[in-house]
Amino acid sequence: MENKKFETQAIRAQMERSQNNEHSAPLYLTSSFVFDTAEEMRAAFNDESEDFIYSRYTNPNVNEFVNKVCLLESAEAGVAFASGMAAIYTTFMALLKSGDHIISCSSVFGATHAIFTKYFPKLNITHSYFNTNNVSEIEKLIKPETRFIYLETPTNPAIELIDLEVVNNIAKKHNLLFIVDNCFATPYLQQPISFGADLVVHSATKYMDGQGRVLGGIAVGKKELINDIYLFGRLTGPSLSPFNAWNLSKSLETLALRMDRHCENALHIAKALEGNSKLENVSYPFLPSHPNYHIAKKQMKAGGGIITITVKGGYEAAKQFLDKLQMIKISPNLGDARSIVTHPASSTHCKLSEEERKTVGITPGLIRVSIGLENKEDILNDILQALKS
Repeated sequence: MENKKFETQAIRAQMERSQNNEHSAPLYLTSSFVFDTAEEMRAAFNDESEDFIYSRYTNPNVNEFVNKVCLLESAEAGVAFASGMAAIYTTFMALLKSGDHIISCSSVFGATHAIFTKYFPKLNITHSYFNTNNVSEIEKLIKPETRFIYLETPTNPAIELIDLEVVNNIAKKHNLLFIVDNCFATPYLQQPISFGADLVVHSATKYMDGQGRVLGGIAVGKKELINDIYLFGRLTGPSLSPFNAWNLSKSLETLALRMDRHCENALHIAKALEGNSKLENVSYPFLPSHPNYHIAKKQMKAGGGIITITVKGGYEAAKQFLDKLQMIKISPNLGDARSIVTHPASSTHCKLSEEERKTVGITPGLIRVSIGLENKEDILNDILQALKS
């Protein structure tokens, strides 16, 4: 499959079949697996065979999902989890020890920020943030105890871009691991491993599922690192369910098709909203006006399905806009077939202080819009009527 294009790999990657040789992968809804002999069980528990043991460890449906994402991300190995945050936290905990230090971009998902600031201090793990638009700061933040550089690109929710090649060069120069959250771009639009990343994490709940049905997460990358992450996850139990893995694996078959439509719709709507008198700003990676446009064009196939708009008048105006929407719904999710809006300052990033939000570009009037698969004119018209009213 290595010489096939992305769309073909996502559909034709080897699936887990039973002895019945199904056309579509069956569901393996079982908590454990049986052995014909005591010796077979001993060999499995001692890693001398690849026999399935227990679905907390892995499962045929989970294996299929992991193998497919590894193929799409050009990764050596991977491990799946019950959610995106389980993937992020387990990756951190498997690789860090007391006294370690990490460097992260300042604009990260609110729950990731909470791990850094609320829970890592209890474990004597420290962090430093670099300004997303000034990667030259990274080298000044490196300490002897620094373990890795972590970032999102595009960032959540400010849609800022970070040059993967530049950060990788810094990481390799100082013998640091390089970890990228690739959730917003998906492997279809961006492959951080091709720019040198050691590990890539995803909330599969978002675009990989694409229909708001299930939760899931995954980490892929270098085999020796994934092995440590797998063992920690195997012991602590944040495992992906077989049913959710089956859903996610099937959804990957349409990922490219869906992302093409998300991107087409988002670019059309972003262009149409630029210059609107009710908006202070419209941000989208493939708009020439985006300050990181050159980075987006360098490392992404297209701009993704997320735009941000900043409504004039702050939170009160933003709240009125949200309440006037008719078709688009308010939800903390993204990457759905349905268009979704979120007000980060009062929801996903409400635990940050006002100063912290300001630092990462989350203003009271900022709205994150996850552009769905509906007709682009219907999406645009709903936004315009809400702005007007």
